[in-house]
Amino acid sequence: MMQSTLWLSQIQFFSSLGFMLMFLVIELGLAWVLLYFKLRSLGSVHAPWTEAYRFWVRVFALAFVLSFAASMPVLIQFGSLWPALMDKIGDVAGPLLAAAILSAFIFKSCFLGAMLFGQRHVSDKVHVLLVFMVAVGVLVSSFWLLVLLSWMHAPVGVTWVNGQYHVADWWRVLLNPALPWYAGLFMLVSLVTVAFLMLGTVAWQTLRRPIDESGRLVFRTAVYLACIALMLQAAVVAGTGLMTAKYQPAKAAAVAAYWNSGLPPDVVVFAWPDALAAANRAEWAWSNSGAMWLGRDGNGSLLGLDHFSGMLPPVALTFWSFRIALLTGLLMALAALITFWRAQKVHYDPGAMSRGWRHVLAGMTFSGWVLLLAGMAYVLFGSFPYAVTGTITISEIVGTIDFDILLSTYVAYMGFYSVFLVGFFQLLRYIARYGVVPIARRRGRA
Repeated sequence: MMQSTLWLSQIQFFSSLGFMLMFLVIELGLAWVLLYFKLRSLGSVHAPWTEAYRFWVRVFALAFVLSFAASMPVLIQFGSLWPALMDKIGDVAGPLLAAAILSAFIFKSCFLGAMLFGQRHVSDKVHVLLVFMVAVGVLVSSFWLLVLLSWMHAPVGVTWVNGQYHVADWWRVLLNPALPWYAGLFMLVSLVTVAFLMLGTVAWQTLRRPIDESGRLVFRTAVYLACIALMLQAAVVAGTGLMTAKYQPAKAAAVAAYWNSGLPPDVVVFAWPDALAAANRAEWAWSNSGAMWLGRDGNGSLLGLDHFSGMLPPVALTFWSFRIALLTGLLMALAALITFWRAQKVHYDPGAMSRGWRHVLAGMTFSGWVLLLAGMAYVLFGSFPYAVTGTITISEIVGTIDFDILLSTYVAYMGFYSVFLVGFFQLLRYIARYGVVPIARRRGRA
C-alpha cells in the first residue's frame, strides 16, 4: 500500500503540474508572438497585424487565467504531498519560490491589466512597451521555477549538513549545469506549441469560411516559427542528453535500455524493456552507437542499469516517454517542413492548400501538449527514486495521506481540470469561428 501511495502521489503531482504547464507554455510563447505582432503594426496602416494581435491576445488572456489558477493546486500539493521536502531544501527552494511568486505578482499587478485593457488609453509605442514588459514578466516568473527544477537534477553550489542543503554559492545554484538545457527546452516547446496552435486554428477556420489578410499573416508567422524552433530544439535535445549522461547516469541508462555495464553500447530504437529479466524484448538497435549518451564511472567505463541496482527509475516508463516525445517532435518537424514547402507554392494562403492537409494541421493543433507531457514524464519519472539527484529520495519526503483520500482528491482534481479544458476548447472554438469585436480608441468624452 505504501508503494501505491507513493506512485499515486507522483501521478497526482504530475497531473497538476502538467495541467499548469499546458497553459503556461501557451502564455509564454504567445507573449513573445504578440510582441512581434505589435512591432509589425507600429507606424503602419497595415491593419491585419493589429487584427492578428487582437485575436490572439484573447487566447493569451485565457491561458494566463488558467495557468495562474492551476498554480494554486501545484503549490498546495508541493507542501501536502511532499511535506518533508522543504525541510531539506528550504534554503534553496524557499527564495526561488518566493522570487517566482513575487515576479508573477509584479507582472500581473503592474503591466498585465494595462496591456489587456489600456490599449485605448495609451499611445501605440507605450502599449508595445507594456506588451514587452508582460513577455519579460512571464519569462522571469518561469525562470525561477526552471532554476529549482534544474538544480534538483544537478545539485551544485550547496553543502549537505545534517540532512539539509545549505547554499554555499548562489551563482552556481542559479547557473547550474542543467539550467541552460531545461530553459532552452521549455522556451522552444512553448514556441512550438504556440506555432502549431496558430497553424491548427487558422487551418480550422479555412475549412469553414474564407479568412482575411490577418489570418494569412498569422499562418505565415506560425510556419516560420515552427520550422526555426524545431530545428533549434533538436540541438538542445542533444545537449540535454549529454548533460543527463553526466549528472543522471541512471536516467541515461534507462532511456537507452542499457542493462549491463561493459556490453556494446547500442542505440535502442525500439524494444520492450523487461525489468524482471533485465533485458529488452523485440529489440531493434543500431550496434555500438550509443556510448556518448551513457554515463561513465571514474575509470571511464560505461554505466549500465546493473550499476544502480535497487535505485532504478521505472525503465519502461522512462524509455517510452522519451521516445513518445521524440516521435512527436519528429512528426511535428515533418509537418512543419511539408507545410512550409506547400505554403510557398500558394503564397502562404492556407485556404489554397488541399483540404486534406488542412485537416491534418487542424488535428495537430494541440500536438505541442503531447510533446510537453511526454517530455515532462521523461524528466520527472526518469529521476525516480530521487527528488534531488543522489541524496533525497521521494520515499523520504512523501506524506502520510491515506490512499483512499489521495485517490478521491485526485479524481476531484481531474474532474475540475476536465471542465476547465472543455471550457478552453469551447472559448477558443467560439472566437475562431466568430472573431472578435473591434475596439475603438476613445476620442473626447466617454
